[in-house]
Amino acid sequence: MLKKFIQRYIPDHQAIRKHKNLQIFGNLLHDPNLFHLNRRSVAGAFAVGLFFAWVPVPFQMVFAAALAIFLRVNLPVSVALVWVSNPLTMPPLFYFAYLLGTWILGIPETKFHFELSFEWLGSGLHIIWQPFLLGCFVMGVVSSFLGYVSIRLLWRLSIVNRLKKKNLRRYKPPQI
Repeated sequence: MLKKFIQRYIPDHQAIRKHKNLQIFGNLLHDPNLFHLNRRSVAGAFAVGLFFAWVPVPFQMVFAAALAIFLRVNLPVSVALVWVSNPLTMPPLFYFAYLLGTWILGIPETKFHFELSFEWLGSGLHIIWQPFLLGCFVMGVVSSFLGYVSIRLLWRLSIVNRLKKKNLRRYKPPQI
C-alpha cells in the first residue's frame, strides 16, 4: 500500500538521469538501488531529504542527491523531500530553528529585520548565525530520525495489515 502510494508520485528513473542538475553524478545514477522502493531505501531517503530540508543553503537538492547516492537510498524520494522547505515554508521553519537555537544556547532572542540582499547577509547574519545554524542542525537531525523511524513503522504496519487480510481470505470458515 505505502509502496504503491509512493510509486504514483515519483518520476521515471530515465527522467531523473537526464535532469540537468544531476548530470554531475554521471554513471553513479545508473545504480538500480537508487530507484528501488523498499523499506530500507525509502526510510533512508526520508532521513536524507528531511535533514537537507533544514540546511539553509542553495542547491539543497544536489546535496541530498549526493548523500542519497552515497548511502544508496531512493534518490527521487530524498530529492523530493527537500522541498518541505520551499519559499513559502522557509520563513516559519527557519524562524523556529532560530528560536530553538536561542533556547538551546540560553541567549535572548535578538530582534532583527530581514532583507533579501547581499548587504544584509554580510552585516545582519553575523548577529543570528550561531543560534540559527544550531537550530537548523538540531531540527535536521530530529526530523531525519523521526522520518526514518516513522517510515519504517508505517511500512511494517502496511505489511502486517496486508498479511492479515490475506490470511483472513485464505482461512475463511466454511459457511453453512
